[in-house]
Amino acid sequence: MHLDVAIIGGGPGGSTCGAFLAKYRPGLEIGIFEREIFPRDHVGESQLPVIGAILDELGVWNRVEAAGFPIKVGGTYRWGNSDDLWDFHFLPNGEFTEEPRPAKFEGQRRETAFQVDRAIYDKLLLDFAAELGCQVWEGTKVTEVIRDADTVKGLKLENLSGAQERKGRPDPGAPTDLVTARYYIDASGHSGLLRRAMGVGVEEPSNLRNVAFWDYWTDARWAVTLGIGGTRIQVMSVGYGWLWFIPITETRTSVGFVCPADYYKQSGLKPEEVYLRAIEDEPRVRALLRDASRENKFTTTKDWSFVAEKMAGENWFLVGESAGFADPILSAGLSLTHASAREAAFSILEMDRGAGKKWLRTEYEERNRRRVLQHIRFADYWYTANAHFTDLKEYTREIARDAGLELDAEKAFQWLGTGGFIEEDIGVGGFGTVSFTALHQIANRLSRQPSKSAIDGFNGFVLNVHGAEKIQVAHYEAGRVLPIPAYRRNGKLLPLSNMVGWLVKGLEYSPKATQALAFLAHQFGAMGIPYNRALHEGAVQTLEAMVRDGWVEPKKYASGEPLSAAAPFESSFIQANHDPELSGS
Repeated sequence: MHLDVAIIGGGPGGSTCGAFLAKYRPGLEIGIFEREIFPRDHVGESQLPVIGAILDELGVWNRVEAAGFPIKVGGTYRWGNSDDLWDFHFLPNGEFTEEPRPAKFEGQRRETAFQVDRAIYDKLLLDFAAELGCQVWEGTKVTEVIRDADTVKGLKLENLSGAQERKGRPDPGAPTDLVTARYYIDASGHSGLLRRAMGVGVEEPSNLRNVAFWDYWTDARWAVTLGIGGTRIQVMSVGYGWLWFIPITETRTSVGFVCPADYYKQSGLKPEEVYLRAIEDEPRVRALLRDASRENKFTTTKDWSFVAEKMAGENWFLVGESAGFADPILSAGLSLTHASAREAAFSILEMDRGAGKKWLRTEYEERNRRRVLQHIRFADYWYTANAHFTDLKEYTREIARDAGLELDAEKAFQWLGTGGFIEEDIGVGGFGTVSFTALHQIANRLSRQPSKSAIDGFNGFVLNVHGAEKIQVAHYEAGRVLPIPAYRRNGKLLPLSNMVGWLVKGLEYSPKATQALAFLAHQFGAMGIPYNRALHEGAVQTLEAMVRDGWVEPKKYASGEPLSAAAPFESSFIQANHDPELSGS
């Protein structure tokens, strides 16, 4: 059997990659080989808003919305140096407007996310890929990757189910024991089947060596209900780890516990005993589960952050967790998976158009490596800033010491920003898909010390691209990978697109802030786009990112109003929690 693209794994990475290939090139022969038979449970249910745009572009958002998954509007945390609960809102002040469901991907729904039952979600995506024309085999295990140096030559298969479970277009019939293809995708998750076969090692840049325990509960009480289906995940730290509480349907909730592997080993308890003890020790989660019952599908796994040393080869790509994994504290897993799957698909499509394969592979690898490392670094910061790990003080000190991190908000910003605060796909300045406004509030909340905006009080900003190399970076859009101009210096990028590109033009027009921003307002107005408060805040956040990355030097001129960009302890995105107290807590 010969295909254009062979995909190992039918989870969100494999199905998203296959579906995008089929959407933009309907004639391709695409095979997806999944060793399990869906539906099946899988951890990693909490999403981030960036996924919505990917689902919408793919054409499957309406189906996901129609499944009725809870709408994630943010999270409630007990984390940091205080016992107080605080909320991270996706929408300003957490104001979620009640509206009928299913709803369209517009308005407030562009800023929210889903909390998905993976048994339902993954099957829905795989079914959709098959409808678009992917040939899907379930119960079919890849037993061997045949290679020659950096080239994959074929896959050996073993049919475990004895029957084909789903047919794509055209009818694929029964799978043979050998499949060859022009391109191969490793979407096999943590096992990294192709990655291991190609001899690709992994780096573990974090000292976090966590294990996770979880089960599903029926009829748990939601901590908060907003509008129709709106809710927040709960992340509650205890003295030796933290609990997640994620409603994934109206009646089903994922509840998990994460702690250092060393703590679990030294506790002398069985995994299930550690899990139930953590629930008993956390009053908020304990109250929510008071009238609930367990499904007794108790599962454990290790949650060690890693990044693959190589993510693309001569005719293969790693997507999702096979390429890297960041601690689940930031709910980034599915975001990383969907984004990398989309970009791998677009890279293959562009290769078939004759674009430079080396450039496409390099751009894919560097972009996704930065993404994973950003989330790993952010997770490290969250752990070091948690005084609630009373039994693990030395552990968190070790993380901070090895990272050279002091729990001062400004030092944390310097440390986080060594990887750069500007990414082409974020659109505005930030870190790990978190905008600077929210990033300041998180730093304030975790450190209990105010962080200071790098642009506050300055009225002039001078571009500084001295010593920078002019290059082209990839922009992924509508099945294409388009080169856009950028500067690179000391490992940091300044892509000349989105808000960054407009700010560069504005500062070239005038280094004075008021004149540069007036130039932006005029340019947007000429395009029929009102320069409103949201655009202004995006410009200010991006300007700070440019200052912190060294692309702009702030100045104080004798004339001109200085920018006011103070970082208060609370904002419309990070606030003290005001939910009614749960009875029994």
